[in-house]
Amino acid sequence: MEQLQSYLEANKERFLNELIELLRIPSVSADEKFAPDVNRAAEFVKQQLINAGVDKAEICPTKGYPVVYGEKIIDTKLPTVLVYGHYDVQPADPYELWNSPPFEPVVKDGNIYARGACDDKGQMYMHVKAFEMMMKNNTLPCNVKFMIEGEEEVGSVNLGSFAEANKEKLKSDVVLISDTSMIANDVPSITIGLRGLTYLEVEVTGPNRDLHSGVYGGAVANPINILCDMISSLHDKDRRVTIPGFYDDVQEVSKTEREQMARAPFDLNDYKKHLDINQELGEKGYSTLERVSIRPTLDVNGIWGGYVGQGAKTVLPSKAFAKISMRLVPNQKSDKIMKLFEDHFKKIAPPYVKVKVMPHHGGEAAVTPTDSVAYKAAAKAMEKTFGKTPIPMRTGGSIPIVTMFEQVLGVKSVLFGFGLDSDAIHSPNEKYGLFNYYKGIETLPYFYQYFSEMSAK
Repeated sequence: MEQLQSYLEANKERFLNELIELLRIPSVSADEKFAPDVNRAAEFVKQQLINAGVDKAEICPTKGYPVVYGEKIIDTKLPTVLVYGHYDVQPADPYELWNSPPFEPVVKDGNIYARGACDDKGQMYMHVKAFEMMMKNNTLPCNVKFMIEGEEEVGSVNLGSFAEANKEKLKSDVVLISDTSMIANDVPSITIGLRGLTYLEVEVTGPNRDLHSGVYGGAVANPINILCDMISSLHDKDRRVTIPGFYDDVQEVSKTEREQMARAPFDLNDYKKHLDINQELGEKGYSTLERVSIRPTLDVNGIWGGYVGQGAKTVLPSKAFAKISMRLVPNQKSDKIMKLFEDHFKKIAPPYVKVKVMPHHGGEAAVTPTDSVAYKAAAKAMEKTFGKTPIPMRTGGSIPIVTMFEQVLGVKSVLFGFGLDSDAIHSPNEKYGLFNYYKGIETLPYFYQYFSEMSAK
């Protein structure tokens, strides 16, 4: 592997410049005005796969944004790794909170700042460059397939049907995903659990038009006030969700696993300082790490209505809106939780407003095994480059396609992320450490080596 390290050192600047070029493309899948840019990002990824050495690369259309597929088959008798990633990014709003423009990458203090730097362009591109290193140095030990999609940030709405229609093309022994984080640069970890997701929008309507708040205020229900009351009622004093049946299917984590989780390095004071908060808040009876990983949640992601422009306009609004997400744990089903929410929200609506609940997308929680060949190979690879055995950990994010891959393709995934929780994904000033980017490129070839060796035994 010494020649790979030399190749990495000789090409670091180019690897970074290519990532910067990709980050300049505002591939926001949630906003149709960026559609040309999303497609441009797909073309970029396809070309880079070709440059890296795949035998075949293509842009596969879906009903939404395309999937970029590439492959290098060196011997059909050897194991096959399917690399998954996504080239679309979250919206950058609010732009005014960025210290530099979100699509004009800035390298500063050992980090690259841009929308998508960590989630997921930086992490996805590590795989392309690690593959290039192995190809250029004739060290690729097994077959590789790439499936890079453009709709992850809007729920991967067309990926399931694509996978279903291309089972043979995607046939593999493991799915390798870098869209997660690790505990710290000196505390490597591998994600073994993800929460599921139910995402929806609600609309509360009062009068048939905006009204003068002086003429009508006090006599007609204000939808914003009512919506706030309804949302407030969704948690009790112990911060448990009050929707009937919400916890019926929750998989309780054993005392032993909770004790293992508690061994992970965590300083609550540092956590609060980093977020500039005086006190944490969450479900009674659980630690902060448990609240963000093994417990379900309900959060308002956005709320609006009435007049929010400059100056004053004294209106009693006709409508109020909110976007709400619920993070789910194993055994909870996203469709069932959606139905429970809708039934409950309509039930608690007072007679002086009308309520609509509009589903967006969802996905199931996933737990990956730690006794598989693929996990052991990933752990050994991290131990090789970090000098420490990685800690298995559950995290609070959602990657619904992990469960889909298992159901449709019949393969497990390894969640091999190199980001940090402090990378501000989905927030202004998203970043990705240069250490993490290069360490990922260095580590991935060892995964291929160990996975191939272990699979042959």
